[in-house]
Amino acid sequence: MAVDANAIAMMDAAEKARGKYAALSFATIAIVVGLPLWWKTTETYRASLPYSEIAELDTLMFQLTVPISVVFAKGALLEDQERKLPFRHTQEVETPLNPQTSVMSRYEVSYRCATAQEEKVLSQSSAQEADNGLLPIQGAPVGSLTIYVIPPSSVLLPQETVMYIGKHRSAIVRAPQGAKDRLAAVNEQMKQVTQVMSFTADSITGALSDRIPMSQPGAEWKRPLKSSLGYEITFSLLNPDPKSHNVHWDIEGAISRYVKPLLDKLSSVAEFSVDSQILYYAALGVTPRFDASSSSYILSAHSLPHVINPVEARLGSSAASLYPVLNFLLYVPERLHSPLYIQDKDGAAVPTNAFHSPRWGGIMVYNIEPEAANETSFPRRVDVDMVRVMEVFLAQLRLLFGILPAPLPHGAVLESSGNEGLSDWELDHLLWARAVENVATVSTTLTSLAQLLDKISNIVIKDDVASQVYHAVESAQRAMQELELGHLDTAFQASKDAITASERAFFDPSLLHLLYFPDDQKFAIYIPLFLPMAVPILLSLLKILREAKQKKKAPTKMD
Repeated sequence: MAVDANAIAMMDAAEKARGKYAALSFATIAIVVGLPLWWKTTETYRASLPYSEIAELDTLMFQLTVPISVVFAKGALLEDQERKLPFRHTQEVETPLNPQTSVMSRYEVSYRCATAQEEKVLSQSSAQEADNGLLPIQGAPVGSLTIYVIPPSSVLLPQETVMYIGKHRSAIVRAPQGAKDRLAAVNEQMKQVTQVMSFTADSITGALSDRIPMSQPGAEWKRPLKSSLGYEITFSLLNPDPKSHNVHWDIEGAISRYVKPLLDKLSSVAEFSVDSQILYYAALGVTPRFDASSSSYILSAHSLPHVINPVEARLGSSAASLYPVLNFLLYVPERLHSPLYIQDKDGAAVPTNAFHSPRWGGIMVYNIEPEAANETSFPRRVDVDMVRVMEVFLAQLRLLFGILPAPLPHGAVLESSGNEGLSDWELDHLLWARAVENVATVSTTLTSLAQLLDKISNIVIKDDVASQVYHAVESAQRAMQELELGHLDTAFQASKDAITASERAFFDPSLLHLLYFPDDQKFAIYIPLFLPMAVPILLSLLKILREAKQKKKAPTKMD
């Protein structure tokens, strides 16, 4: 019997030991293997981002370098000053805008004598011929300027003209007659030319309007279109009274002759698509006021803002567009409200009978000839004068892009841009503003994205999103470097790459935090699964600990 009791006791002890080892094994596997594996498989993948570089981009210190060549024709300088040529000079003008944004304008000016080929071109009879002839000689890169200084007695310019601004990247100025220091006087003329042909503080400030609020009241009309990779232009003919007017317009031919050359010139800035439509029974939504003194109807300046919304509801072009839409509307007044004229704030008639809305488009009212007393056949055929219409629309298009007419110095002559509708230096003016605006937009986008991802930790950051962010940062930094070197074309292309990459990263569908569970919901889901398994293990561990404590407290039996 004693042997059986000892055997049973030994079996019980072995069974208890086996239970302890099993409980410890389960606990060890759950803690060492199961918990890390569960944590790893349920964690949110977040690729690394260049947070420090993004923080550096939040502070933008632009340095815009403009290469300028001042070329002196024979006799333009006195002999003692001509012997100093060639030499270089750098001028810097800083424009602090706010603690996080500043612009340093750097003008690298090189002075030299004209070559024999340039002297031959400058001896021609007209400035227009000289401007066209100097173009293949200059080889002027995008963003640069070349100023040719001719003697005071030169017949290239009329005597009353002291400055000729061409349609390329060059200007011709007459050396001041009787100036003691002609070189200093030419430097003053160079500053005037630069204010017209290159960027200005106002244009750069307008490009940074999202970072710097406009302080001048009423300056909203100067706000150009925001930079975009593409634009859609829609020409609409509004005929509210088709029973009385059968309106015909050659919009296809007008676009080909007047709009396409301008858009081809702007092709380096963005992509453009053009369409047209005719809307019948489309009224302005505002009842004009009858003026008995002129027997006409009037649209006052304060009623113009109420015209756009009712008309825009009929256009329907911006609903399915990925890019900003520019609307140009030609409105033929109905017979009961004809003729119709637009008045400005002072009550004077607007010469073009048109107005434009910043970042939206423009509207032109086209009055037809009054009908004869014996005319009874309706509808009357109306052939629109597309030359007059397109002249207004192209002027409005330039205003929408921020290409404003610069004030000319006294005695200056501005060459027409011709069929292209845009001079080379005006294109450079636009590229300067767009490059700066693109970099500022990238800075804002990436800063907002970094703050969002830092605040919401359960958003997945995929490798392709991180790659786009890195590419945007690198492109923005490269654009800043190219602007500092005066390489406007490569700087603008880098800024376009940066804004494309930043927008792809910001609007990536995987960055929707609602696609993923927060940590509290994650635990609420998994606790019902793990709790039934964890309770027996924990109770077994507690029992083992309790038995171990009791064993230590029990007195040791001495034989």
